[in-house]
Amino acid sequence: SIKMDLLHSNGVLIIQHLQRDYRAYQDFLNFMSHVGDPRNIFSIYFPLWFQLNRVVGTKMIWVAVIGDWFNLIFKWILFGHRPYWWVQETMIYPNQSSPCLEQFPITCETGPGSPSGHAMGSSCVWYVMVTAALSYTVRWKDKSAVTLHRLTWSFLWSIFWIIQISVCISRVFIATHFPHQVILGVFAGILVAEAFEHTPAIQTASLRMYIKTNLFLFIFALGFYLVLKLLDIDLLWSVLKAKKWCANPDWINIDTTPFAGLVRNLGALFGLGLGINSEMFITSCKGKNSCKISFRILCIAASLATLQLYNFVKIPTHTEYLFYILSFCKSAAMPLTVVALVPYCVHSLMRTTEKKLN
Repeated sequence: SIKMDLLHSNGVLIIQHLQRDYRAYQDFLNFMSHVGDPRNIFSIYFPLWFQLNRVVGTKMIWVAVIGDWFNLIFKWILFGHRPYWWVQETMIYPNQSSPCLEQFPITCETGPGSPSGHAMGSSCVWYVMVTAALSYTVRWKDKSAVTLHRLTWSFLWSIFWIIQISVCISRVFIATHFPHQVILGVFAGILVAEAFEHTPAIQTASLRMYIKTNLFLFIFALGFYLVLKLLDIDLLWSVLKAKKWCANPDWINIDTTPFAGLVRNLGALFGLGLGINSEMFITSCKGKNSCKISFRILCIAASLATLQLYNFVKIPTHTEYLFYILSFCKSAAMPLTVVALVPYCVHSLMRTTEKKLN
């Protein structure tokens, strides 16, 4: 439509302005784009929070998975273009004089652009972290503590918005999103996170509930895709545009395709359910050592170190279906490691040490 073209053209002007006048901040903006990567939720934020507060850690995974699932469905419904390919195909510029937008190694996302998954994932997980931190200070009753709570509230929400704005600017700077797409992503993420503030049932969910949820999310997404395909609507249209207009074919990554994100998230949710309902979790995280600061610190350090090793595990990409299966298994292994394997090993080590001392 004409209105959407005008919105996109104004967005292109903003991108050109950022790429021209904020060149000195390129490294910082690229870093902030990585900060907003939804995959950091599973490898960094979750291991930290789960050992500090299991309620918050569990909520974080649910929010991340459901939020990213909604993001996928919205992307398929909205058919949002990305700037780096839109400027090459639009007819609104006279004499084919389309603006020149610089691309970067992280520009060539292959899914539709609206809403931004990075902005949505970043806002929902940071919303969970900020509200969790403030829940500790809201209980303070004396006058000085109330003042401290207000200062903490202002500080944490300021940090929240600084991070969200930085992530949004970074995604616009690299020409992978229009401004309205990142704004939509931020507020959609907040809505999802707020919805889970009033969903306590996830804390007591059984493994069967996790499996049912996984099946529902997968079947709905796959069914939605197949139904529209029967109507001759190709929901993978954006992958073809990415391959056509990406400046460097090596920057195209199968890990950014719509189904790759879906499989990754379903794997993480399944791994969380498997871990929480395992005997290893009950033995270690609900035993006498679980309340010790030393136990939690060791679990955090060991979890972060172990998860970094997963980065060295490269999944073969030559066969798409094999990639999805192995990606699911790898994603499931990460929360399972944090929830069950690492705490059980730390618990066994501490118990062995206590026996030797006695």
